[in-house]
Amino acid sequence: MDGIGRPIDLLGAWRATPLYLRIVAAVALGVATGLALGPQAQLLETPAKLVLRLLGALAPPLILLAIVQALMRAHLGGRQALRLVTLLLANTLVAILIGLAVANVVQPGRWTTAAPGAAPAKAAAAVDPLSQLLDSVPRSIIGPFSDNGAVMGVIFIAVAFGVALRGFKTHEVRTVEDLVHVALSSLIVILHWIIDVVPLAVFGLVASIVGVKGFGDFIALGGFFIAVLTALTLQFLYYCARIRFGSWARPRAVVAGVRDALLMAFSTGSSTATMPLTYERLRDKVGLREQSASMGALVGSNFNNDGTALYEAMSALFVAQLIGLQLSLGDQFLVVLTSVLASVGAAGIPEAGLVTMTMVFRAVALPTDYIALLLTIDWLLDRCRTAINVMGDVTVSCLLDGKVRAPQDHARDGAALQ
Repeated sequence: MDGIGRPIDLLGAWRATPLYLRIVAAVALGVATGLALGPQAQLLETPAKLVLRLLGALAPPLILLAIVQALMRAHLGGRQALRLVTLLLANTLVAILIGLAVANVVQPGRWTTAAPGAAPAKAAAAVDPLSQLLDSVPRSIIGPFSDNGAVMGVIFIAVAFGVALRGFKTHEVRTVEDLVHVALSSLIVILHWIIDVVPLAVFGLVASIVGVKGFGDFIALGGFFIAVLTALTLQFLYYCARIRFGSWARPRAVVAGVRDALLMAFSTGSSTATMPLTYERLRDKVGLREQSASMGALVGSNFNNDGTALYEAMSALFVAQLIGLQLSLGDQFLVVLTSVLASVGAAGIPEAGLVTMTMVFRAVALPTDYIALLLTIDWLLDRCRTAINVMGDVTVSCLLDGKVRAPQDHARDGAALQ
């Protein structure tokens, strides 16, 4: 109760606080708790494992339904559509290759002298209720239905979907698209619940790492942060070069014309929310044809996640370096392939990189527990890579517009020719 007798809405206050502030507070409390408890803080890593288990279970159906919905709603046809797909694929591949190149050169995972691996093994008798609860959470949504003994897993799934679908019980399902929409929307509701407890996972993991291993992993994490920003900058310069040599527009004028969209992408962390503004700025400020702007900014944005793909590839290589695991060229090719596939449908998923990264890690047998370590800086890098995602949409639109400006647009803003 507050001072005048009204109940305090703790959940509402928690959600009203920006996620990055909750994570910053969780990191600070985790460091203090780890220093205070020492090795005993290892018990606090269970919340992080629980959150990652849930994310891993949601990732495959989320990506499946997101891709299905994007393909059903996209208006594609003709040679322009083929060129759009080619440009999107080329940009994503370049982004991943840039990320892997920077990660291989900088090698941020080796910036620490901490012992590879993680915390000491637990005693065999240390089977606590939290561990039993963790074992009851399914690793995939389909898994419990193939195991007759996994009753608790079925109950978890039934309760989650039952509560999530309460908000859609009056939604009419008249077409296949409606069915896909309801299924995807219910999964996103469940995902929002998981994101709400991400700060608790960050707190537990930071406390465990500081208490058991000290600050060595965080030194390496600082190197990873610098490496990712370097790779994103190189990707931005690649976009500018593509615009300069592949379209009539000029990079400086294009960036000036869409700067509001880039700032909105950085501030909201959502390329989907930025789509209308990106389209409007490409038409009114840059002066692109309507078809080019809509194909790149509206249709292409459903499939374009260059910054996310770059980040996921670098994350896999960073964790491999951190635990002393050498990824072969074949493994890195698998990272490239998985990152491309995972990024295709990630545009419509909140905290997309966090969700799809579990699939990339599993493709090369990396421990997903280390994803929680990346959460401590993900809130800022997420905004940086979202801005790069939007810049990728802008670049594709400019390239689709070609090297000759439409005659009817010459009277419009001439700044893009400078």
